[in-house]
Amino acid sequence: MSMTGPIGYFVHHQGRGHAERAAAIANELIGSRGVTLFCARDDIFPVLDERIEIRKIPSLFEPTGQEAPAMAALPMPETVHCAPLGWPTITDAFAALSGWFAQARPALFVTDVSAELGQLARLCSVPHVAVLQHGERGDAGHLAAYDSAVGLLAPYSERIEQHDRPAYLRRKTQYASGVGIDCSPFPAKREARRKLGLGEEDDIVLVIAGGGGEGTPSTPLTLGARAEPEARWITIGKVRSEWHETPPGNLEHRGWVENPRDWIAAADRVVSSCGNTTVHMVLAAGKPWVVIPEWRYFDEQFCKAEVLDREGLAAVSRHWPSHPAAWERLWTAAALIDVEQQRAIIEPRPAQAAAAWLDSLAAELWRGTEGKPALEIVA
Repeated sequence: MSMTGPIGYFVHHQGRGHAERAAAIANELIGSRGVTLFCARDDIFPVLDERIEIRKIPSLFEPTGQEAPAMAALPMPETVHCAPLGWPTITDAFAALSGWFAQARPALFVTDVSAELGQLARLCSVPHVAVLQHGERGDAGHLAAYDSAVGLLAPYSERIEQHDRPAYLRRKTQYASGVGIDCSPFPAKREARRKLGLGEEDDIVLVIAGGGGEGTPSTPLTLGARAEPEARWITIGKVRSEWHETPPGNLEHRGWVENPRDWIAAADRVVSSCGNTTVHMVLAAGKPWVVIPEWRYFDEQFCKAEVLDREGLAAVSRHWPSHPAAWERLWTAAALIDVEQQRAIIEPRPAQAAAAWLDSLAAELWRGTEGKPALEIVA
């Protein structure tokens, strides 16, 4: 391990947000030092510099049928989240990583996200940086990873940090709002509508349906749409219907789209959950915005929604409105949002700043080791 050693980067393969921000940072880092990405999938990354290495490792949480059933019910220690016993895939993944630590002698290891791999790096004497997420993360497992990290990387603005994040963790956090997300200037509303074939004078409510689980329920949307028949309610993404709903004629389902930026730009108002990518795209566009958080581990979206509400960036409901008056209250609150304050959350070049921070952190950590010969062990 040395000041000029490579940086390893573990990437969670659920969804594409982890891969997109890792790719953005790696593409900026590769000009300074080697980068190796570790992931259970190699097909979820956007375009990478050809010098960046991707190593596939087994998934840490998906069973293959080779697990030992007699150990399945054994309790999990408080300091870990996912460390079942008798899983050959976990053994193989940890062996691959520890082997790379010994062979590559990295300057730094980034985890996005895994409390266990952060602790593995620390136990292998490799300095690591943990990626932060919103949520109730004061448990022993998260704190073990955060406390053992030499730095923390938050893919959001310091302004939307949780109030309960301890000061000692904030002091070692690099904030990178919108990293890995296309937050470049959005097309003008008129231009986007012309491209999508939408009327210039239409009052458009865009519902960005959640990508997880069974999809966004359409029944609450029927209530909101029916309450304002002059507006066009348009959904993009996965929506689920229920037998008892009565869809109004002004509610349209477009399904998955390749150009969500155009749809956001075309909208007058937006309804969505608060996954990291959606949050930063809507903030960058600047829109009256209603947020209904989805279930995630450690209440990630509920905690993020509370922060958005606190900062006046979104009108928030902890559950889907069940009657028209609830929608009306949310739209009244959303009309008070300062869209320029939303746009101000986005940093201009977050990937470049994050990469520069990682590179300088690695150099500082290994300062004083230049020119030192490798230790020779004599039996």
